[in-house]
Amino acid sequence: MNIYLCRALALVLSTLVASQQSAVPAEEEPHHHLVLKNDSVMVLRVKLLPGESTLFHTHTHDRVTVDLSDTTITRQKLGEPESAPEVTKPGDVAALESNGPYNHRVHNAGNAVFEVLDVELLHRPANASGPAAAKVEAENPSARVYKWTLAPGATSAMHTHERPYLIISATPLVLKMTDPEGKSFTHEVKAGDVHWVDAKVTHALANEGTTVGQVVEIELK
Repeated sequence: MNIYLCRALALVLSTLVASQQSAVPAEEEPHHHLVLKNDSVMVLRVKLLPGESTLFHTHTHDRVTVDLSDTTITRQKLGEPESAPEVTKPGDVAALESNGPYNHRVHNAGNAVFEVLDVELLHRPANASGPAAAKVEAENPSARVYKWTLAPGATSAMHTHERPYLIISATPLVLKMTDPEGKSFTHEVKAGDVHWVDAKVTHALANEGTTVGQVVEIELK
């Protein structure tokens, strides 16, 4: 049997197997670990060792993903062939719109651990949102995403969050937050640290560390 026929058979078998499997809710998938849940958001941290795959699982809401690692993955929708490999980088974000249940699995095809934060946005807004707080990196019907890439010593523009939001460190850094009156708070954060803020906030973000830092803010609409 030649190599091309072997590959074709393998693809057919993979598709058949996928079509016969069922999907579990994302929060019940063993590689998805609950970080935070409230009435507005559910944050899941996904971790895959090299060669590992998730089970097929279902997403039912608009969501935002924040990559935390540098590796290569593939994706596969239930009943369809596996996707081409794609490279992930810390700080990469995607804002995905739900058009009904989305069933898929993820395979770590790289040589490093794959980690990502999956932020499920549990409700779409009932009323129109106000203007954006800063340059929008990505958005869907439920949220806007802002991303700050801060060199050592760099500071973001002062900006105001009118709506509840999540602040996420996509990389380790020493993060300093300063309000318009000059009051500041500095703390060391790790990649994947998440903080929920349900209040109006005006602040600037600064990197007090020695390496480039990535900070992501996901603001509800």
